[in-house]
Amino acid sequence: MNKLRTASLEMEVESEVSVIRSTRVVVNDIICPADVVIQNGKIAEISPIKLRLRNIKEKVLDVGNRLVMPGIVDSHVHVNEPGRTEWEGYWTATRAAAAGGITTIVDMPLNSIPPTTTLENFDTKLEAAEDNCFVDVAFWGGVIPGNQAELYPMIQAGVSGFKCFMIHSGVEEFPHVTETDLHNAMAQLQDTESVLLFHAEKETHQEKAESNDPCEYDTFLNSRPDVMEVEAVNTVTDLCLQYDVRCHIVHLSSANTLNIIENARQAGAPLTVETTHHYLTLAAEHIPPGATHFKCCPPIRSKENQEKLWEALKDGRIDMVVSDHSPCTADLKLLQDGDFMKAWGGISSMQFGLPLFWTAARQRGLSVQDVIRLMCQNTAKLAGLEDRKGSLIKGKDADIVIWDPDKEFEVKEDLIHHKNKLTPYLGFRLYGEVYGTIVQGKLVYFKGRFAPKPHGELLLVRRQKAEKIFQPYY
Repeated sequence: MNKLRTASLEMEVESEVSVIRSTRVVVNDIICPADVVIQNGKIAEISPIKLRLRNIKEKVLDVGNRLVMPGIVDSHVHVNEPGRTEWEGYWTATRAAAAGGITTIVDMPLNSIPPTTTLENFDTKLEAAEDNCFVDVAFWGGVIPGNQAELYPMIQAGVSGFKCFMIHSGVEEFPHVTETDLHNAMAQLQDTESVLLFHAEKETHQEKAESNDPCEYDTFLNSRPDVMEVEAVNTVTDLCLQYDVRCHIVHLSSANTLNIIENARQAGAPLTVETTHHYLTLAAEHIPPGATHFKCCPPIRSKENQEKLWEALKDGRIDMVVSDHSPCTADLKLLQDGDFMKAWGGISSMQFGLPLFWTAARQRGLSVQDVIRLMCQNTAKLAGLEDRKGSLIKGKDADIVIWDPDKEFEVKEDLIHHKNKLTPYLGFRLYGEVYGTIVQGKLVYFKGRFAPKPHGELLLVRRQKAEKIFQPYY
């Protein structure tokens, strides 16, 4: 068992931590005993335990042999506040993040009302988030038809970049873009350091497989075949090469797109790609009839497809893994009817992202360092936060997760801290229990308890004109 020393037992949630001590600290490519020294919310020093001169007044959090590593940066989260706060809000979303070892989230421009598609709407979003966040929060803007004149003002105001849909988004206030809209937007984004994120599905003229029962998962899966992602990714790669604007494909589902992406990168496209926990964990063959809480877009595909995504992660063709936390109220999932075609598409999972990924990754030979690369470093870089987030390095924010990679636990409803508890992961047994979360040196979550009030920072990204072509992560 992990024994906590006296200093740890006296540590209160919300305390400013001076030193984190563990026999397992991830330092670059090794795991070793170390003290992580924190001053003014920043990492001041990482040193061997016995070699450092100690200050009698410092607050030492000794966590024994629990693993200490950078906090997770989840760059794909739908908070939905303001406007749909009954789905999720900053208070509940960021508490769930803290409980999951996530120290920074990047909030998507929908499904809030208003969406983050104008400078005025961005200000409204910031007002809603102010003083309600337990972890740090950055923001994506949105590209919709006709708002290209709003993009540069939003860059100057601090958005991390922009997201667009190439197919109906599911909400009327965030319409999808045409290729003409994309040309207009990308012309605005040229010669900036900003990035355009794509929900990469397109309606096609290809005939779809017929299936009549809306309660069968295959009916929904057949309605959104791989070719919809393939066609969209072809368009994205062409635009990326034409405009030399940083592009990013969100929640990649179909492995059939991987060669297209790789060919574009080899041709010089500044293109990155993410996938999600649900595509890496859940498989179409195992989704029961009527289980609409498994519905998301793009859809969860076959086990064979899933293994190809894992291979792409291992060899660097997929750059990062995110939650795409997209909650709603239970009634919108239509569980009583079980109609996949009419139910809201979105999966709630943010709090359990680290153990979900680790449980599957450890079986496939991936390391803790791979977790950091895929869920901390590259996500921070995508959002323009790499100067502060994603690494245990002197001078960066003291954003830290303390967890036990070998501890198994069961996902139960009373563990869930996001607002609506419906998730396909209920009953899953996972490895990787989060013990504590530190944000800018402050202990915000510790042994199941939260800081009494939120202290998270709203992160505004100050991008300058690009002086050189963006270098992808691979």
